[in-house]
Amino acid sequence: MPTDTSDAPPPSPRRTRAETREAAINAILDVATAEFVEKGLAGARIDEIAGKATKRKIYYYFGSKDELYRAVLERAYRRVRASETTVDIESGSAVDALRRLIEHDVRYHSQHPELVRLVMNENIHRAEHLKQIADLQTENRGVIRLLGAIIARGEAEGLFRAGIEPVDLHMNMTALAFYNVSNQFTFAHNFGVDMTSPAAIDHRAAQVADILLAWVRLPPLE
Repeated sequence: MPTDTSDAPPPSPRRTRAETREAAINAILDVATAEFVEKGLAGARIDEIAGKATKRKIYYYFGSKDELYRAVLERAYRRVRASETTVDIESGSAVDALRRLIEHDVRYHSQHPELVRLVMNENIHRAEHLKQIADLQTENRGVIRLLGAIIARGEAEGLFRAGIEPVDLHMNMTALAFYNVSNQFTFAHNFGVDMTSPAAIDHRAAQVADILLAWVRLPPLE
């Protein structure tokens, strides 16, 4: 007796060759990210990464462990930069815009600890691999342009003091966002503070925004 398929969902469209390739690459990068985060570039082993992705595929797409590491690093950077472009910096005042961007960055770093670990590891290598990734420096500087626009708007609105450098603001944002990840285990042990719960991350995001806004804003008139 034939089966009634009138209520069955339509079959999923078949992936194109490009989509299949992208999915395979991302699957390898997911496994490789965990390996590099845990063991660093020197300690990571292709054999371990190949537990779920064969060596043949890894070398086909990336050629070497160093190239695979650079691809992992590049994806992590491009993802954080892409996430920042989704933040609403148009509505409200410049203070509102900057608060949203700061809080976004703190939450993003806390929710993506792999970014912090990879950047810490790359600093051990003195940015040797970062320097070899084409166009990434230009993309990373997009956040400086974003902050520059917010700062200029804040000055025009009479809310920010003059002379705030976008690079300085970004450095302070990143430093404070990093701390929640880079020091979470030692700080939790020493002081019994939970730094990983959603409530703790929200509290920290608001706190960092308060600190940086106090720095950029004009002092109140006496």
